[in-house]
Amino acid sequence: MDHKDKEDAATLRWIAERAVDETQFFPAWGRARLEAMMKTRPDWCVSRQRNWGVPIPFFLHRETGALHPRTPELIEAVALRVEQAGIEAWFSLDPRELLGDDTDHYRKMSDTLDVWFDSGVTHASVLRGSHQAELCYPADLYLEGSDQHRGWFQSSLLTGCAIDGRAPYKALLTHGFVVDGKGLKMSKSKGNVIAPQKVSDTLGADILRLWTAATDYSGELSISDEILKRVVESYRRMRNTLRFLLANTSDFDASKNLLPPDQWLEIDRYALAMTRQMQAQCEADYGKYEFHRVVQALQTFCSEDLGGFYLDILKDRLYTAAADSAARRSAQSSLWHITRAFVKLLAPILSFTAEEVWQTLTRKTESVMLQTWQALPAPADEALLLDKWGKIRLYRAEVTRALEELRVAGLIGSSLQAEVRIHTDGEKYDILASLGDDLRFVLICSKTSLVRSAEEKLECSALCHAKCGRCWHVREDVGQDPGHPEICKRCVSNLHGQGESRACA
Repeated sequence: MDHKDKEDAATLRWIAERAVDETQFFPAWGRARLEAMMKTRPDWCVSRQRNWGVPIPFFLHRETGALHPRTPELIEAVALRVEQAGIEAWFSLDPRELLGDDTDHYRKMSDTLDVWFDSGVTHASVLRGSHQAELCYPADLYLEGSDQHRGWFQSSLLTGCAIDGRAPYKALLTHGFVVDGKGLKMSKSKGNVIAPQKVSDTLGADILRLWTAATDYSGELSISDEILKRVVESYRRMRNTLRFLLANTSDFDASKNLLPPDQWLEIDRYALAMTRQMQAQCEADYGKYEFHRVVQALQTFCSEDLGGFYLDILKDRLYTAAADSAARRSAQSSLWHITRAFVKLLAPILSFTAEEVWQTLTRKTESVMLQTWQALPAPADEALLLDKWGKIRLYRAEVTRALEELRVAGLIGSSLQAEVRIHTDGEKYDILASLGDDLRFVLICSKTSLVRSAEEKLECSALCHAKCGRCWHVREDVGQDPGHPEICKRCVSNLHGQGESRACA
């Protein structure tokens, strides 16, 4: 490792240490492991004295140990024989066939290559050999288990530095090993082995892919039937969200109906800002190969940001507003961008599901795998929207808890059977007041009132009016139109009149 041909020449150790400095490590602690091995090993034996393995086809002088002067030619001759008859062609070879009169002065080398040398030169034999047309040198990434810092990672580094003066890779990714739910190594004798093919056959390849991506590979990767059940539940939540998004954009033609963000309702612009924020985080995490963080972000976005908030509020507008109204097209314009962003972010993980959704969404044959991340427009007031609606969500959570207490007490069946009165002041009052009558849609109740008061108070009570058969809101004006005795005036207007006007939600 410290040999020099000349006094001022760089040693292999020095070159390797510089190459490590120029390499990215995922996780970062991989650098210390590889550096430690570079600094402590005195040499590296590329051969082994054993009767199995890949032979080293050298002929050595019996007295000096020097290589035969025709070594390159002889190696090629041996390679042709091995190509025709297999590895035994070397072991059974009579040296006289190749050396002739030199046979008495040279002996056939009996050592075989170290297995790590064998795999360590794949950058020459694969990247710049058999697969040169499809691959590039140096490789963007080498990835293997955490034991390879002393194996493939190191042998590739040393051979690359010896041949080219650099590592054959730009980055190294290290992962742990798969264990069962109790953290035990899998063993047939213990009966705790879970075969990937069986998971794929019974639950689908995307479930296996989702488990892999959702697990932090920097440590051991635990898998069990119970863990897989949780993965299935997570998958179903995301798939159901995708079904909702597809269903509610099925009558939306972007070439005709897509509105610019400045014409959207405020909550739709907030949803766009929220999606942009999530996508930026996922892009950064993908760039660091932190797939479990991507999965966490997508699951949170799906269950909390969409299912638990935005889509929950949006249902009323999607289902009750006039089909071609500006309010409904605003919602669909937002969903159009969100759906595409969501599917593209899912594609590297849930590849089969994403492909299925993309074909349904676009009605085209071009694969989602050929797309780039969604180009999401930025709302002009993005920072203000994120701040304001982040606070609205906190206020909404307080109301949701109070309404749940009413429901548990048996006073209401759903939140739409309730009236909410909020006593507050200061910033909270100003923010809630800015929503106007749309506050009831955000809180998902049939009636709201806002009272400016220094005393903070929240009052929720059941309404005793009739329930609209169309929007399910409990309102005083249900049945007031004689031509439509079962629905409220809002629904009559949305169906047969000019429709309601909304600004925020």
